[in-house]
Amino acid sequence: MQNKFESLELGQFIPLHYHYNMLNDNVRMNGFKEAINLAVKPGAKVLELGGGTGVQSFFAAQKAQKVYCVERNPELVNAARSLLAQNVHGDKVEVIQADALHYLPPEPVDVVICEMLHTGLLREKQMPVIDSFKRRYLEKFGGPLPVFVPEASIQAIQPLEQNFHFEGFYAPTILFQDPCAIQERSKSLGDPEVFQLLSYAEPFDQTCRCDEEIVIAEDGQLNALRLITKNILAIDMQSYSTVDWHTQYIIFPLSKPMLVSKGDHISIRFDYRGGAPLNALPDSLEISLVSKQASVLQLASEALSGTAESQLDAADKAGGL
Repeated sequence: MQNKFESLELGQFIPLHYHYNMLNDNVRMNGFKEAINLAVKPGAKVLELGGGTGVQSFFAAQKAQKVYCVERNPELVNAARSLLAQNVHGDKVEVIQADALHYLPPEPVDVVICEMLHTGLLREKQMPVIDSFKRRYLEKFGGPLPVFVPEASIQAIQPLEQNFHFEGFYAPTILFQDPCAIQERSKSLGDPEVFQLLSYAEPFDQTCRCDEEIVIAEDGQLNALRLITKNILAIDMQSYSTVDWHTQYIIFPLSKPMLVSKGDHISIRFDYRGGAPLNALPDSLEISLVSKQASVLQLASEALSGTAESQLDAADKAGGL
């Protein structure tokens, strides 16, 4: 059954003020500017799917011959046209009101920019939009496919002990974290475990699936998971480096916290469709203790027991001779 609020979800209609905040995100802006400058060659033709205010189409227009900027939200279409008209080479950008899930340019393009990204590839429609574009583009124009910005996404999951108390108010809720800031309320209980490597130019399943076993590195109460999404915006083949951008981390509280010790093995399983609501991950989550690290006293007891058994065996053998 279709969600009656689907058209209001991120990736469909993002409010204009949200885009104004994104313009003020220096890490995001610098990353995409550098990546687009690497990907777009002089005289190239570029398509942006989900153009917003048109800023990334503006970056592309500094070197491109032509840029098609597709945006569904009429408020953003008007804003993009107005803002681009005030910027150098903005006249190279054609802003088109259309649904990115179904749009194809009138001619082959060299680069496709699609920043419909949310941590976990949740909520926004990055995966279905790119998958749909590739299939329809190849049917209409044949190969090769354009270069994609971003080129890839890497996803990881991390066990946490999270402080969910806020001025005395206990609220185990989904939280967002700045990836560039120190998170004093989060205690890492293990290293991030990569569960997905996604290259947008390659065929991919629209399912995000995790089936990992993580070794606990610190004693604590496992009461949350941190979801990490790192986007490879572009690859610089001359310097053998990448232009990266992390979306905000998401903290998912566990319904049943568990005490864990260093050396324990935890199984984490979940799967959801790209673009699904945030609750798709916790709704499918299965987490369990696979093996319990023996305590120091247990190990000592077993060692002593083993020594005693060895001594008895030796005595029996000596008596037999």
